[in-house]
Amino acid sequence: MIKVVRGNPTPEELAAALAVVRARAAAASVVPPGAPTPRDSWSDPSRIAGRRLPRPGPASWSRTYWQS
Repeated sequence: MIKVVRGNPTPEELAAALAVVRARAAAASVVPPGAPTPRDSWSDPSRIAGRRLPRPGPASWSRTYWQS
């Protein structure tokens, strides 16, 4: 449901606005063939790796584990 809150649009202006809304909704619902399916965030490898990288140094070998 679309409701005009302010102003008094002409029928042509209202029809143009509704055409844009319908075109955007139709384009969002169409998936082109061969398009990759979106991945779930749980399968994203960057979430496992964490944000910080180990700093180089003499004890850096002890910090090369996967952080939880």
